[in-house]
Amino acid sequence: MTDPIDQLSDVDEALNLVHEAASRFLASLPERPVRPPSAELIAPTLGGTLPEDGDGTLAAVRELIDAGTDAAIGSAGGRFFHFVVGGATPAALAAEWLTAALDQNTGMWAASPFGAGMEVVAVDWLKQLFGLPASWGGVLVTGGTMANYVGLTAARRWWALQHDVDIDEDGWTGLPCLPVFGSGLIHASSVKALGMLGIGRRCVTTLTRDSVGRIDLEALESALESLRGAPAVIVATAGEPNAGDFDPVRKIVDLARAHNAWVHVDGAFGLFARLSPSTSDLVAGLDEADSAASDGHKWLNVPHDCGFAFVRDEGLLRGAFGSSAAYYVGGGVDQPNFALMAPESSRKARAFAVWATLRAYGRGGYQAMVERHVGLAKRVAQRVDEADDLERLADVQLNVVCFRYRPAGVPEDELDGLNQRLGEAVLADGRVYVGTTTYGGRVAFRPAIVNYRSTEADVDLLIDVIRELGASLVMAQHHR
Repeated sequence: MTDPIDQLSDVDEALNLVHEAASRFLASLPERPVRPPSAELIAPTLGGTLPEDGDGTLAAVRELIDAGTDAAIGSAGGRFFHFVVGGATPAALAAEWLTAALDQNTGMWAASPFGAGMEVVAVDWLKQLFGLPASWGGVLVTGGTMANYVGLTAARRWWALQHDVDIDEDGWTGLPCLPVFGSGLIHASSVKALGMLGIGRRCVTTLTRDSVGRIDLEALESALESLRGAPAVIVATAGEPNAGDFDPVRKIVDLARAHNAWVHVDGAFGLFARLSPSTSDLVAGLDEADSAASDGHKWLNVPHDCGFAFVRDEGLLRGAFGSSAAYYVGGGVDQPNFALMAPESSRKARAFAVWATLRAYGRGGYQAMVERHVGLAKRVAQRVDEADDLERLADVQLNVVCFRYRPAGVPEDELDGLNQRLGEAVLADGRVYVGTTTYGGRVAFRPAIVNYRSTEADVDLLIDVIRELGASLVMAQHHR
């Protein structure tokens, strides 16, 4: 038997193995396929019967390194556009390694005054980055879904207190259905959070004025008026992932203030529009909302898993997530126990990577990156517009470009099937990574540019690969 305590002398060599492997892997990203041929083949070979006697630290680490560096999707690199996923800046990556080594639990102040204190600093810096009031509360969570969950949990508590019920102590008994309004742009993570909260995924009334789901403000005003002052919740989307569209946050806030409604802004990547004067109007009114959510492993470019939730009234977080146990000690405004302000009790020190990347590159560095990515998105749009076999389906508002392959001679009723097959072919090809979506009833590509490594060469290759593989599919169809 191999007790871990007998392997203490292997710690340095194991970490050196990982360092060397990570360096090789990161250096290979510009040339290696984003999707390697072995992507789905290697993980099953590491299974089987659980070993009775382990092989030891170094053998296990070497096996994982060999498997992982062969099979990993290159989402850390600049040619991954399939989901809205950033990479890890050098500072954030180094801080993440330190996070694992220090292994701080930031749930209780007493467990790690440094870790919890760094979360206070990181949240404060993020509020400054996004132009949120210093008085707002905030917590770091696992990602956008849990950030939406936290914001909507605060909204649910506020709504129930409007009915003189402490829902987190007494449950739903005696309460009516909670009315939730949004546009057709509302993201699945917000809907998922509503389901987890017991509000219900089907509770959302979507008020739209066109085929892509933009909000009908007149219908929203009418719906709020029909409640006659009863409280409601509105989910405003800042950065819809299919085309990068935005709900008009300020106009929604104005309606909410006139009709006793809470506004939650889901800005998983869209909050970063605040960083540039050229795009900040897209989220005008953010600081007047009631809660907001964003993702760290998107445009902040810190490793998974990291998200941020901000709430105007921090006391709602303490009321919703508060709990007690005999061994819980301390806590308070100046020394927060984040376990009592967020879903998780035990929590890794996500603040280290957040702080490190903001300290390393500052507001100016992130503004430069956002503006560079917006420029790359416009470059993609220009190439789409210039190509006779591509069709852009939406304006480029930020960093997402929505378009489809549309070669001459292919009937309209065959384009969806062609683009679906082309999306599968692009993913299988692996030189770039971008799949398809449905936008305005049409199958389309929607590359999202958020990785700090992405360059003009990367986005040019994206267009070249789609056109090349598309032409091959059309030719094969004609030769049948």
